[in-house]
Amino acid sequence: MYTIDPKQISTTKLHSYLLSAIAPRPIALASTIDLDGNPNLSPFSFFNVFSANPPILIFSPARRVRNNTTKHTLENVHDVKEVVINIVNHTIVQQMSLSSTEYAKGINEFDKAGFTMLKSDVIKPFRVAESPVQFECKVNEIISLGDQGGAGNLIICEVVKLHIHQNVLDKNNAIDQNKLDVVSRAGGSYYSRAKLGFFEIPKPISTLGIGIDSIPNNIKNSKILTGNNLGLLGNIESLPSQKDVNKFREENPKFNDVDSTKKHIFAKEFLEKNDVLSAWKVLLIN
Repeated sequence: MYTIDPKQISTTKLHSYLLSAIAPRPIALASTIDLDGNPNLSPFSFFNVFSANPPILIFSPARRVRNNTTKHTLENVHDVKEVVINIVNHTIVQQMSLSSTEYAKGINEFDKAGFTMLKSDVIKPFRVAESPVQFECKVNEIISLGDQGGAGNLIICEVVKLHIHQNVLDKNNAIDQNKLDVVSRAGGSYYSRAKLGFFEIPKPISTLGIGIDSIPNNIKNSKILTGNNLGLLGNIESLPSQKDVNKFREENPKFNDVDSTKKHIFAKEFLEKNDVLSAWKVLLIN
């Protein structure tokens, strides 16, 4: 038995053990708004339901381990005590991952991740239209668990309205778990798809991805590429140079003189292998 005293190891290492052992964890894709009305969207896996009467959800934006800074979500709920917690299923998991990128304050992660902002009925923050279940919540209390890097902040939320897409309900309007196809978080780069098991998503790059909003419309509006495909394409720091695209074209003549539909099909095949650079090169061939 390998025994560890939490006080004798670094917070970074302890954090890794906790996330790997206590898994899988549900994901709260939290939508908030600041005092100037700027929307923010970020996922959190320190999250669960804790009461049905009243209906209480709790999630925790921890202080960053590396530099002890706080996240925009935490700052926003201190100022505007409302939040939408959007449930994440497999259909939107890559876009959710892209939304976790640390864009500057005021940058709209809905746009960067390619999500549709849907006006809430009761509160100010927007819902994620693509999320299968959306909880409009008021924030009852925020409990700080410490002032050092890695310390959590319990955001205790009361559900004031919930919205469920009809396509995840059965004939009795109960949620069908197979239709919901929810995903959860584990340690490292691992996620778990409830009905199929573990899979990996590379963590968002430390520098900023271009975002889905920067993808050309003819690609963004593709009938072939999914939201998850676009999420991968948007998580690249910069596009391949024309020189690299031309070299790729010379080395792969089968991609020459094909229409946009076939380009998108080829790109999708590369994306399914997590080869984002090759996907972009196919898409950028003139």
